[in-house]
Amino acid sequence: MPGPGTHERYTVGPSGDLPDGGRLVVDVGALTIGIFRVGGRLFAYENTCPHQGGPVCQGIMLPAVREVLDDRLASTGFVFDEADPRIVCPWHGYEYSIKSGCHPAAPGYRLRAVAVEEEGGTIYVVI
Repeated sequence: MPGPGTHERYTVGPSGDLPDGGRLVVDVGALTIGIFRVGGRLFAYENTCPHQGGPVCQGIMLPAVREVLDDRLASTGFVFDEADPRIVCPWHGYEYSIKSGCHPAAPGYRLRAVAVEEEGGTIYVVI
């Protein structure tokens, strides 16, 4: 592993291994990293839930749930928001936006992002 203040680029695998809406969980050195493709963009996070250290990137993926309000602000039900997918930690159910890494109700709970790049049909992480 590189020392403090240095960064190294690691090959994860072929771009074709990660379809839109998919995920890869890989070990890179001492870290386990979850990589997600959403709307053609890559997002990567350390596989450690800030709540109690669970393997968050291995949890269920689902769309955000939004409440629909009418003109009087009365609830008319709920809809799934496919544009804002979530990952749910399998240990205690803490939920995070894959796009931002943030817990929707407690912004202090945030996944630790990892730099991810795609070049020439290959996915890389930089740590």
